Amino acid sequence: MTPEATGRGRGPGGALARLSGVLILIGALVGVAAIPAGAILLTAARWSDQQRAQLPTQLLNPPTAQVTRVYANDGKTLITTFYDEDRHDVALGQIAPVMQQAIVAAEDVRYYQHGGVDLKGAVRALVTDARSGAAAQGASTLTMQVVRNVLKEDPTLTPAERAEATADTPARKLKEVQYAIELEQRLTKQQILQNYLNIVYFGDGAYGIEAAARRIFGVTPAKLDLAQAAMIAGILQSPEADNPVGGDKAKAKARQLYVLGAMQKAGMITAAQQQKAAAEKLTFSGQTTPNGCVDASGTTDGWGFFCDYVRSWFDAQPQFGKTVAERDTALRRGGYSIVTTLDPDVQQKAAAESRSVYGLTSKRVLPIAVVQPGTGKVLALAVNRHYSTGKGTENTVNPLISGGPKLYGYPSGSTFKMFTMLAALEAGMPLNTGFDSPAKLRTQWPDTGPGNCGGMYCPGNANPSWMDGYRTMWNAFGRSVNTYFVHLEEQVGPAAAVAEAKKLGISFANPQDASMAKNSAAGWGSFTLGVVDTTPLELASAYATVAAEGTYCKPLPVESIKDADGQAVPVASTCKRVLSQDVARAATDAARCPVGQQGAFGKCDGGTATQVTSIMSGRPVAGKTGSTEDHRTETFVGFTTTAVAAGIAADPTNPSDAVGSAVETDVVTAVGKVLRTAVGDADMGYFNAPSEQIAFGG
Repeated sequence: MTPEATGRGRGPGGALARLSGVLILIGALVGVAAIPAGAILLTAARWSDQQRAQLPTQLLNPPTAQVTRVYANDGKTLITTFYDEDRHDVALGQIAPVMQQAIVAAEDVRYYQHGGVDLKGAVRALVTDARSGAAAQGASTLTMQVVRNVLKEDPTLTPAERAEATADTPARKLKEVQYAIELEQRLTKQQILQNYLNIVYFGDGAYGIEAAARRIFGVTPAKLDLAQAAMIAGILQSPEADNPVGGDKAKAKARQLYVLGAMQKAGMITAAQQQKAAAEKLTFSGQTTPNGCVDASGTTDGWGFFCDYVRSWFDAQPQFGKTVAERDTALRRGGYSIVTTLDPDVQQKAAAESRSVYGLTSKRVLPIAVVQPGTGKVLALAVNRHYSTGKGTENTVNPLISGGPKLYGYPSGSTFKMFTMLAALEAGMPLNTGFDSPAKLRTQWPDTGPGNCGGMYCPGNANPSWMDGYRTMWNAFGRSVNTYFVHLEEQVGPAAAVAEAKKLGISFANPQDASMAKNSAAGWGSFTLGVVDTTPLELASAYATVAAEGTYCKPLPVESIKDADGQAVPVASTCKRVLSQDVARAATDAARCPVGQQGAFGKCDGGTATQVTSIMSGRPVAGKTGSTEDHRTETFVGFTTTAVAAGIAADPTNPSDAVGSAVETDVVTAVGKVLRTAVGDADMGYFNAPSEQIAFGG
């Protein structure tokens, strides 16, 4: 290996001599008049002192755009990638030696002999091109190409500055030469070659050697053999035309043979190796890299919906940029490795159960969300749709499970009784608080709508013969008695119930709901009956607060993030205590009733989702059903100490289209089965009993 190969023997004196010599050639090399001798001497004299300070720092550590990879919770299963340029930097040690040799042979055979500018090569190119009558070509060294490509690709420069990096002018050529010579003083040959291989474009959307090896041959750069390396190296002269996947295979073969010949002539390989590689039959994988959520894996199971939520979460994190646009750019160019909370098994089950209720082409949907109590980790987001921009009812990119701009969710009916019960418990009313619950209840709130009683809001029970009578929180919650909870709401005030919902993460995203919560909460008598739009994800997170004994955690779709250098980026769950343990335990005790189980004090009597106990094989579970007026939606949310699942059957395009009461059983069964999968067979904790004080007062 020569002294230049290790960075030795390349001092400032030699660099100055190289610059002086090459300046004489600059005018001819770019097809213009020669630079005056006086300018040459002046430039050479000044350069040594000035150039170190002028060398752009990005040339030492190129800020190239990198692919961001998104994985499932095992850290191995790829969900998708995000990129502007399909590039993933690799160390030189991860690139096959034959690939390194092939690049040098094809692009700069004297690479290890020159100091950034190849005077012999420049003279040879000048003479050859003078004979042909064409403009001088072929004099750019690998180092000069690194300079040009880094400045051309640098995302921190303006478009005008990047364009200047490739301008065919003496000033640009001179600056490129200066930078190349100085760069050779700062970096070793190995470092420059590594940067070159990571930045150059290989055609067909592949930037850098990692993407080229993966897209063309389906292997990592370390596994490239001689024949493959020679073909990839040959692409660089004309990346699109000579690419064997997207271009002309005959031209690609001709270029491969040229590179093999150059390698043999340079003594890198033997004639026998050359012949063997030339005869090798190559197969091209043509692998394309997924880009964005529409290309996400798990198409059948709807991973795209989860991917979309991850992207929305990322765009809201300030550590990735000051604005949403900056954060989105960081996602597409930052080279992050994101391990999400997606559990493929739970996602698969949620998708299958949603589609067991409604088919892909049904106008109605059953979006299901699964979260983990105490962490906020989102395990699954599924619905009976494909995440796709294609035509047809079965395709959509609307965030039907998590909600988004102008998609506020769906009213979830009696699941909101939980918030009224929490408000009452916090106000000192025990679980055994009893009221006579009539079939119809005339309240204190004015109402001019249908069904009012003398101008007052007058709700009724859906099944009077089963619901009417003296009830406590236990059996009123179990049987979902409307008049009990509306009367309980009268005692604590609707504003208190609204406040509980906000504490547990209900966003009131619908502007009409937000206005009611802000301006008319005190008279919002129907609030406890679930008239507010919410999403399965919000609802699951709210009930997860109860399951976690009072700790609310904002939904979190990410386990960990590493930047392009492998450094961890902090990802903290946003959790805070919003309920006392005793209040949460008391609410859980009452929530055992709807699913047909008994709480700590044996006070449950009747439930609306009793099949869940058998689905869960008798394991401790709690939950609540919800039906809106005229059964426009049907909802179930179930929870254990380790998982929460929520699903809402609705028509997302027509809120007036009632799904009907008949689907309630199917919704409960589907969500219950998803919850069972999420819980798995591992040991899970039992629900802790509340105090006797909060249960019975006194």
